[in-house]
Amino acid sequence: MSILLTGSTGYIGSSVLPRLLEEGHSVTALVRDEAKAEAVRAAGAAAVVGDATDADLVTRLAAESDGVIHLASAKDVDPVFVDAVLAGLADSGKPFVHTGGIWTYGSNADIAEDSPAAPPALTAWRGATEAVVLGAAGVCGSVVVPSIVYGYGAGLARLIVDAPLGDGLAPALTLIGDGSQHWATVHVDDLAALYVLALENGTAGAVYIGASGANPTVRELGELAARAAGVAGGVAPASVEETADRLGAGLAEALLLDQQARGSKARIDLGWEPNGPALAEEIAAGSYAPETARA
Repeated sequence: MSILLTGSTGYIGSSVLPRLLEEGHSVTALVRDEAKAEAVRAAGAAAVVGDATDADLVTRLAAESDGVIHLASAKDVDPVFVDAVLAGLADSGKPFVHTGGIWTYGSNADIAEDSPAAPPALTAWRGATEAVVLGAAGVCGSVVVPSIVYGYGAGLARLIVDAPLGDGLAPALTLIGDGSQHWATVHVDDLAALYVLALENGTAGAVYIGASGANPTVRELGELAARAAGVAGGVAPASVEETADRLGAGLAEALLLDQQARGSKARIDLGWEPNGPALAEEIAAGSYAPETARA
């Protein structure tokens, strides 16, 4: 299949692009500049330099493709991009895999695809465009919902390992909140496999949560990070206000959500088998060593 891909040089896209190529698909990546285009071509794909909000360009590229995966989801992009893709794929039955986010479900100890939405302010915009994709006639529209993505020392886990140290004789690693909240997690390579499976075998109107089933608490991850970095004081909780001051109110609200998910639907319906190392294992092994000296 010839696939139109956005976000090909981003964190998730850097795993999705090679996965698509390994599965025998040809890829045209829509990128913002020539430097990204060169990286895409070096990986073995074609590149088009343009803007994801150029509706005419997106419609043409979608019409020329056998399917679309949209990773570069953003508040100012999705309303234009989604409508343009649907215009290009109109009445074709071709797949369009859109990107959602686990925060949409709010705090929940057992998140499934049909769980009620309770998004933080940061991601409340997602629901409208997801509904358009899932309800589109004549197109096989689906939504992949990544949980907290990790792997290769990158992703939101860096906010734990690179957190500042407190004062005192034995400074402690500052947690996000009190650390009692769970994070639903998924390795970036496992998530890439899910995107490709949704493209190849997904059902129109389906949502697939990308969650490994490992749901560590932030405190557990912080303690592993402190131990791996030799932080003698271990970890120390922060108040909601302190966390908001450090990370910004919007991001703090999202990161303080208490979320657990299993990703069962993707396993059952698509045969997805996440098998990457757990985030706790990666932190303990030193994959997430602090990038800079803490203050």
